[in-house]
Amino acid sequence: MFENLGWPEIIGLLLVALFILGPERLPKVIGDVLRGLRKLRQMARNATSDLSRELGTDVRLEDLHPKTFLRKHILSEEEEARLRRPIESLYSDVRDIAQEADLNQADLNKTTDGSPQSLPNGHKSAKFDADAT
Repeated sequence: MFENLGWPEIIGLLLVALFILGPERLPKVIGDVLRGLRKLRQMARNATSDLSRELGTDVRLEDLHPKTFLRKHILSEEEEARLRRPIESLYSDVRDIAQEADLNQADLNKTTDGSPQSLPNGHKSAKFDADAT
């Protein structure tokens, strides 16, 4: 949680807290914060042990991210691959169609002399933006 805080930052925070709270209230506030952190850690440990017991597998706090949790504890590798396969094929099809549309648009924009082709209403052909669609 505080892995990016070094000693200078911690000392700076304590000095700011000392100026804001005063020397008489600072020890009580620090104690309350530490007690709250201990309670929070204990609740997280209880939750992970309950999940481990219910699922019959080892669950760590890092595993509670929904994607990681599903990948590691609920889905097997074969099930995950089966779920990914239709989405990956759909993505591949859309990418191929977009590339084909880009090529077709490039062909439409060129005439034999290399100038942009005019549309029947006299306007120049519009450039197709595959990212905008």
